[in-house]
Amino acid sequence: MNGEPTTPDADQAGSEDADTGNAQAGNAEAGDSPEPRSRRSGWRELPILLVIALVVALIIKTFVVQAFFIPSGSMENTLLIGDKILVNKLVYHVRSIEPGDIVVFNGEGSWDPSPPQARPSGNPVARVYNATLRPLFHSIAGLFGTPIGQTDYVKRVIGVPGDHVACCNAQGLVTVNGVPLHEQSYLYPGNRPSQMRFNVTVPPGRIWVMGDHRAISDDSRLHRSSPDGGTVPESKVIGRAFVIVWPPSRWRILPIPATFHQPRVSATAASLGQARIDPEPPFVPLAGGLVCAVPLTWLQRRVRRRRQRRDVRT
Repeated sequence: MNGEPTTPDADQAGSEDADTGNAQAGNAEAGDSPEPRSRRSGWRELPILLVIALVVALIIKTFVVQAFFIPSGSMENTLLIGDKILVNKLVYHVRSIEPGDIVVFNGEGSWDPSPPQARPSGNPVARVYNATLRPLFHSIAGLFGTPIGQTDYVKRVIGVPGDHVACCNAQGLVTVNGVPLHEQSYLYPGNRPSQMRFNVTVPPGRIWVMGDHRAISDDSRLHRSSPDGGTVPESKVIGRAFVIVWPPSRWRILPIPATFHQPRVSATAASLGQARIDPEPPFVPLAGGLVCAVPLTWLQRRVRRRRQRRDVRT
């Protein structure tokens, strides 16, 4: 026969070379797949990212900060119609409400009568919807800003529990514990501190509030015939408005005016020696949700990839 004889070792070597070539070809094919597979995996993870962001945002809105739209001019020119504000819901767990704070509160049961209790629906599907999905949809809508209206109000705190608030002294100024308030920095131009006279001592657990546009503000002065003389329960305060975030041209922090820093303006704060806390940096619940959700999604994705690599090796 022509040519060299084929030995068993040569056949085995040829078989191994073929197996190696097939394995390399298989690896090449496998190497081509991770990129599109990774893209598909990223698209599948997007809904998870959005759900995590939404859950975190709802938690932030419920317990930390909430956005509100201003629908009326009672706080002009501090807050204009259409302004969007952020309300800090944690600050009053750290310190007491102080004179000069701008607060959002629920007037139900004080300025507004308690609404009649709705009769439960006889439809079980409607009851489940009202107990679950309806509050959820309401909370999601609130992430983009809740209009202040119906029973929610925004006003400036003038007196806290124990304060003696009166109007007006010989110069026509509102006084707190006998100290005159110089309010030009935030009163609506041309407004007097008050055209109505009053003389109240704020009861325990309540606050006396007034709008900055005194000529049109529906505030404690106009509710003196209501229970507790127009004061608002501290328990109904939702939080402190600390920043305007919309429109961009109106962006600014809402500090406590200097006139409220005078000694003896707040008898309660002075006697307890409470410290004043500066406003926190502004942030939006959805942004906070995304900031928390992105690293969580990245971490679980990395853990899954490591598991996939271990499975391939084994």
